[in-house]
Amino acid sequence: MAKSISGNVVPSLREPDAPPKPRASPEPRAPNQLSSIPEAARPTADRSRAGLPEDPSLVPAGRQALSRERIKGLARRTFNRNVLSEIGGFSGLFSVDRERFPDPVLVASSDGVGNKLELAIRLGLHSSVAADLVNHCVNDIAIQGATPLFFLDYFATGLLDPDVVQQVISGLVDACKANGCALLGGETAETPWLYRAGTYELAGFLTGAVSRSQLLTGDAIREGDCLLGLAANGLHTAGYSFALQLLLKSASYRPEQYVNEIGDKVGAALMRPHRSYLAPIRKLIQAEAVSGFSHITGGGLTENLPRILPRGLCAQIDLSAWEPPPLFSHLQHLGGLPMEEMLRTFNMGIGLVAVVPPDRLKKAQQTLKRINEHSWVVGRVLRRASSRVVYC
Repeated sequence: MAKSISGNVVPSLREPDAPPKPRASPEPRAPNQLSSIPEAARPTADRSRAGLPEDPSLVPAGRQALSRERIKGLARRTFNRNVLSEIGGFSGLFSVDRERFPDPVLVASSDGVGNKLELAIRLGLHSSVAADLVNHCVNDIAIQGATPLFFLDYFATGLLDPDVVQQVISGLVDACKANGCALLGGETAETPWLYRAGTYELAGFLTGAVSRSQLLTGDAIREGDCLLGLAANGLHTAGYSFALQLLLKSASYRPEQYVNEIGDKVGAALMRPHRSYLAPIRKLIQAEAVSGFSHITGGGLTENLPRILPRGLCAQIDLSAWEPPPLFSHLQHLGGLPMEEMLRTFNMGIGLVAVVPPDRLKKAQQTLKRINEHSWVVGRVLRRASSRVVYC
C-alpha cells in the first residue's frame, strides 16, 4: 500500500528493501527549506508550546514508524483477492474483475471533510469524520450505478500523533469494509509550518466500476418522473461553516449542551455521520425501478438536482411532502434565513433523491420498505426552460 509518511523537508520513510525514489529534478534538496523563506514570512508559533522539535524540518522517525506499522495492520483488513500490491510500495495495484464488469467503466470521486473537521477535532471524534469521507465518496459514484473498488486517503498534520492517525485510519477501514472496498493506499504528511498543533486535514479518493450498459447518467429521466427522497442523518457534511457559526458562536451553545429546540445535544446533532446510500441504491437498481439519482450535498436540493436533469426539464419540489428535522428549523430561526437560502445551503433532511418513472413508483417504495428505508415522494420532473428547481 502506498502509505508513506513524510514532511516537506525530509525524504519519506520507505520500506528497507524499497529502491530509492527517483527525483524529478537533479537539484539537491536543502536541509532546511525554511532557511530560504524570508524572516518575516517564517512561522512564529511557540515551538515548545506546540510540542515541535527545535528545527521543524527534523521529524522524529519514531512517530512515523509507529504510525506506519499501525496503518499497515488496519489497512490489510480491507484487502480482497483483487488487491495485487503489498503495503509499503510506491503505488497500489488493483485488478478489475472482468466477469463482474464485462465492459468496465471506471468511476472516481474525491472529497474532503470540510468544516465538520473543526468540531471533530475539538470533540476527539476522529473515526467519525473518516467514515463521513468514505461514505460521501461512495454515494457520489454509487448514484451512477458503480460499485466501490478501492479508496485512497490523504492525512496532513502539523505534529504527527500516532493515536489520532490510528483513529482516523480505523474509521476509514470500518467504512471501507462496510461499503465493500479496499483501503489501497494513501499519504500521511507532517508539515509543522502549515498546520497548528492538534489540527489536521483529511481528504479521500475513491474509484469504482460499472459495466457500460448499467451506467446511470440521467439521460433516461423523463417528464412526469417522480422524485423519491430518502432521509439524511443530519447535516451530513454540508453547511457546517454556517451551522458552527450560528450554534457555537451566535447562540454560544456548548457541544455537550442539550437544546430543547433540537431535541439533542449540540455536538451529537452536528456529528451524526454522513450516511452511505449504497444499499438502497443497489436495491432500486436491481429492481429496475429508477432512471437516475442525485446525492444531496453542498448546495442542497437547489443545486444538486439540476446536475442530473436533461436539458429542458426541471424538478418541482413539494415542501409539504416531508418535515425537516428540528435542527434545520432551529438553524433557520437563529440565522433569520429565508427558506430559499436554507434549501441552497442544507440538505433539509433529504440526503438522496431517486428519480422514478411513475409506473414503477409503487415497486420502488416497496423495495425500500423491505429494507426499512423510509422515503417520501417530494416532487416530480416537469418540462420547463427556465428555472431548474421550482418549490411549491
